[in-house]
Amino acid sequence: MGAGLLVGLSLPPWGVWPLAFGGIVALDSLLADQPARVRFARGFLFGLGWLGPGMAWMVFLTVPGYPVAVGTYAAYIGAACAAAGAGRRRWLGLPAAMMIAETVRFAFPFGGVPLASLAISQAAGPFLGVVRLGGAILLGGVTVAVAMAIRAAWTRAWKASGVMVAVLAVVVAYAAVAPRGSAAGTMRVALVQGGGPQGTHAGDTAPGIVLQRHLDASSVVPAGVDLVVWPENVVNVDAPETFATSAARKEIAAVAARVGAPVAVGVTEDVPDRPGRFANYQIMVNPDGSLGARYDKVRRVPFGEYLPLRWIIKHFPGADLVPHDAIAGKAPATLDSPSGVLGVVISWEIFFSGRARDAIGHGGLMLLNPTNGASYRGTILQTQQVASSRLRAVETDRWVTQVSPTGFTAVVTPSGHVVARSKVSEQRVIVATVGLRTGCTWYLQLGDKPVFGLALGLLLVARFDLGKSLLRARSTLLWARRSRVQRP
Repeated sequence: MGAGLLVGLSLPPWGVWPLAFGGIVALDSLLADQPARVRFARGFLFGLGWLGPGMAWMVFLTVPGYPVAVGTYAAYIGAACAAAGAGRRRWLGLPAAMMIAETVRFAFPFGGVPLASLAISQAAGPFLGVVRLGGAILLGGVTVAVAMAIRAAWTRAWKASGVMVAVLAVVVAYAAVAPRGSAAGTMRVALVQGGGPQGTHAGDTAPGIVLQRHLDASSVVPAGVDLVVWPENVVNVDAPETFATSAARKEIAAVAARVGAPVAVGVTEDVPDRPGRFANYQIMVNPDGSLGARYDKVRRVPFGEYLPLRWIIKHFPGADLVPHDAIAGKAPATLDSPSGVLGVVISWEIFFSGRARDAIGHGGLMLLNPTNGASYRGTILQTQQVASSRLRAVETDRWVTQVSPTGFTAVVTPSGHVVARSKVSEQRVIVATVGLRTGCTWYLQLGDKPVFGLALGLLLVARFDLGKSLLRARSTLLWARRSRVQRP
């Protein structure tokens, strides 16, 4: 578990990214020449040390779900270690197997939980640029491969280490010169953080207080900006009232009229024709008071916005925090604005690269990430969200603006640099000029499938030595041909 804890400490909020390499090097020493069952057990314990602290935010979402999730995902890592092999070919097999394990973890069960990942641990590291080629999965594989090169050198396997270093150098160099987008103008954005305490839920907060904090904060937004962005869930509307008929809409329209720019606001609203269900969306309120484009959140938070297996889980403590399920949206992840089409990924969606690809694939010139982390104490989730915004910025070659009611609100460049970030619980407005961009990276065009296929191929080569098998097959064919030629 100690080796896994090093990887855990490489994650935000601790963020000592070089520790990930040390932890994986130590793991490899524990796997060498061990049978599969031992490799699984040691990999499982490694996973507990890694994910236990890295996913501790989940306690505030579901107390019983936290150990189940950590144990399940640790078993994925154990399976990867068992599949990687025991001999020196594990130096090829372990990066491939870890990539496969993280791909599965990002998708199953309940849609996946792509937090506390190796890629998030390296968002501040020197290899971030490789996500332009293969996203978070490739960055995770590169992280393990760097550790394997270190391990090979430590054991004086100079040839193996040299080959791995050469391949990694090619990947990193190509990522630096790989295709990117191009500039298509700028826009001036005001991100409004209303402030307030963390660790609160909607039922614990006085009605209207979050809205009022953001109205108060918006009083300092200067005229002349192109867009004002409020966080997720700032407005909460109960049936039979709707946001369109609410007093909140009129107050927000007054802000838009004073500033002379639309306000993109996060709304949670009961759906009258679907009792017990609600919508979570971001909508434009125009300076003339009319409502503009709307995007309904597609990726819902399990145990936060819907309760999986409700018929069973409703009997556990904490299930009453999710009395109703959100309705998943189906429209493209975009909002039309006077400055052009803006990509939008609401809160949880920033952890899923597929949502950002959908936003940019439908014409998004930048990415908005309105979020609400006020339900969680500490900063584990919030700092990992900023790291994920950095990953999405580089993957898509777009500016990313993240805005939260209590923190963190941040502005991220297409190179992954955080140029502005708020403090937790403070009331603050960040005004920034961000670039609008068009064009595609390789990752935008190809997604995760090629990387997953590469990982499968590398694992097969590592486990079954397909190179030698192919050579033997070629020799057999050549022998058969010679035999036919020489036959009288």
